[in-house]
Amino acid sequence: MIDGAPDAALFEKDITCSNQERYWIGVVSASHVSYAVDEGIAQTCHGKAGSLRRMRSGDWLIYYSPRTEMKGGETLQAFTAIGWAIDNVVYRYKISDDFIPHRRNMSYLPCRIVKIAGLLDKLTFTRMEQNWGYPFRFGQFEINRKDFLTIANEMLGSSYEETVKEESLIFYKQLEFNW
Repeated sequence: MIDGAPDAALFEKDITCSNQERYWIGVVSASHVSYAVDEGIAQTCHGKAGSLRRMRSGDWLIYYSPRTEMKGGETLQAFTAIGWAIDNVVYRYKISDDFIPHRRNMSYLPCRIVKIAGLLDKLTFTRMEQNWGYPFRFGQFEINRKDFLTIANEMLGSSYEETVKEESLIFYKQLEFNW
């Protein structure tokens, strides 16, 4: 690894093929979400590769943070970030000699934190569920488009399509400029 860039030998290619975007919830503490957004990466399930490999370029990820910190911290129970996978590469990144988690590159949208309490009756995976938190125990899980749009519209404070169109244009203009 040079200057914090992943070592090319650690790259792994995702072989999944499809043009239809999918929608995911990743369960991560708010402090780790903040780091992921700043770095432009996704890392879920304590750095395991499987959940990230199920995602494809163009898939959406919404982070849900049960707490502010991984160990301890205050209860938060909120959606804390929203973004999309920008490529199909899942790679390992050395944090320390004994922790080399898997990651993937993401682009995140500016958003507001949204408490799940106000959405419990609107989401199909929590509606009428006494134990609504059960799916979150898996660390990352797929949701349907309707649930995604319900959460995304709350987080973005405007129409999802409108915001994504604007941010996508900015993102692609930056790519053209960097080439």
